[in-house]
Amino acid sequence: MSKLELRHLNKTFSPKVVPVKDLSITVEDGEFLSLLGPSGCGKSTVLRMIAGLEEPTKGQILIGDRDVTNTRPGDRNIAMVFQSYALYPHLNVYENLSAGLKLKKVPAAEIQQRIQQVSQILGLDDLMQRKPAQLSGGQRQRVAVGRALVRRSDVFLLDEPLSNLDALLRERVRADLKQIFANEQAPVVYVTHDQTEAMTLSSKVAVLNNGYLQQLDRPERIYTHPANQFVAGFVGSPQMNLLTLPCQDHYALLGDSKIPLPKLPSVPAEVVFGVRPEHIRLTEPGETPTTSGKVFLVENLGMHSLVSVRIPSPHSEPLILRVLLNPNQNWNNQELPLVISPEVTHWFDIATGEAIARP
Repeated sequence: MSKLELRHLNKTFSPKVVPVKDLSITVEDGEFLSLLGPSGCGKSTVLRMIAGLEEPTKGQILIGDRDVTNTRPGDRNIAMVFQSYALYPHLNVYENLSAGLKLKKVPAAEIQQRIQQVSQILGLDDLMQRKPAQLSGGQRQRVAVGRALVRRSDVFLLDEPLSNLDALLRERVRADLKQIFANEQAPVVYVTHDQTEAMTLSSKVAVLNNGYLQQLDRPERIYTHPANQFVAGFVGSPQMNLLTLPCQDHYALLGDSKIPLPKLPSVPAEVVFGVRPEHIRLTEPGETPTTSGKVFLVENLGMHSLVSVRIPSPHSEPLILRVLLNPNQNWNNQELPLVISPEVTHWFDIATGEAIARP
């Protein structure tokens, strides 16, 4: 198997349209990398350059020890799963799975053996004689993945393969993909704007925005140690609370409350304070609250209620904190004393957005 390397990759369509800017990433054998970011951040362009469907303006793409930057797509030994499945409508499942192998002139006996192996993994045995129109969305997606697996490629590329599925089916197929690619030793690159997919499937996540790599790390580190304000706000549902607070001495002023700042070379005039809704809790009996505020909005999420609390501030308009609380209690219009532990707070430079301290 072969690792995948992207070295200082750039793509320019026009002076004003530069979807990928100086991107360098290495995906080792057996690693599952998700390219995560909002629409237009450059993730699909990166995937198309790896596949050879787009030519980089600058930079290199290496698979193992081969520089494939200028190699034709068919000579890169890459398998790609498309968002639209891209199955041949006039061929049955077996013929769809075998089509690419026949083009490569793989012996018929080996084709049959590969398809049998993949069919057992994906549960396609009973579907072999059906055509795509006779399959459900989840079945079509499994066939599309199977067509990639039978090729035994050096790299697997998946372009938002679950976006056409309903929520329940997406969850089931996501679990299938995790098990399938856990047994593959080739690098996998998965494009998605869905953070749940990225966090649950990946061994590494690359967060992109406006063409730039914002952070490359393990999913749990992306969540607990966001590199900047964009990553902090993009990853996590509900979204992290991000508040611009004035500073005084060595404290940030949250309403009438003071929150100790981390150790900094100098105290800024203002700082961006971040805390996730699930990391804020109600005070215990006898405990001093960090802050308090009045509930003005309650959203029932099933397992939790997302409660929006308005905190009066002498320095600005009232501050809004969102908290996850017990859904079985009526929180409307209540005054809530809240505790925010220092170890779960995040701090970001107000000018650059970069993390200046991490829990």
